[in-house]
Amino acid sequence: MTVRTETITARDGERLAVHKLGEGRAVVLLHGLFSEANTNWIRFGHAQRLVDAGFEAIMPDLRGHGSSSKSHSPAAYPHDVLVRDAFDVVSGLGLADFDLVGFSLGSRTAARAVIEGLRPRRLVLSGMGLQGLAGWSRRAAFFLDAIDRFDSVRHGDPAFFAVSFMKTQKVDRVAARLLLQSVADTDAADLAKITMPCLVLCGAQDRDNGDPQALVDTLPDARLVEIPGTHMSSVTEPALGEELVRFLSA
Repeated sequence: MTVRTETITARDGERLAVHKLGEGRAVVLLHGLFSEANTNWIRFGHAQRLVDAGFEAIMPDLRGHGSSSKSHSPAAYPHDVLVRDAFDVVSGLGLADFDLVGFSLGSRTAARAVIEGLRPRRLVLSGMGLQGLAGWSRRAAFFLDAIDRFDSVRHGDPAFFAVSFMKTQKVDRVAARLLLQSVADTDAADLAKITMPCLVLCGAQDRDNGDPQALVDTLPDARLVEIPGTHMSSVTEPALGEELVRFLSA
């Protein structure tokens, strides 16, 4: 099945590439930091599993990533711009009834968008724990440091794998740095606004964004499912797509 790509123009005129696969009930999938739709959702078969189950996978490349705009102007990265972009994708595609899935930064964006009023039928926060939402500034500082020390990081450095992934993905570091500075913390009390059924889906060895059970305990209607893997490897596991299908088909 062929991936269809179209461009949504965000409210500030920046271009957002949106990749689609299949026909059926819409599932919007938001990828992680330094990644893009193909790496998170297409390459390892997760989008195809959704399509085979009767869904349409709608996969934006986040601003600063993939085929979307990578402006070097600070004006293109206002506070919570990814949340604003999520609203623009949903409205630009005319989606009235849809599910929402995020991984890592995509989960943080999905949660913030729901807090701000986006209303998917069901929500999946994958690769995420409570501290990745309520303590984002510490996580962002790690990646900003990795960008700043990009050329000097060697094997054994805590930032080595982040830098290696940036190299593999050919990340635009200027755009990535500006985007990271636009991302804000989430007040844990605001998580009570996420009232739809929510799946917290996390690798059994993934605690990069904190404790997933603590996140479940904070949400009104959530459950935790663990799959094999670390933060980096869990996206390669067939179980990720299988659990998405299971939860969204309920």
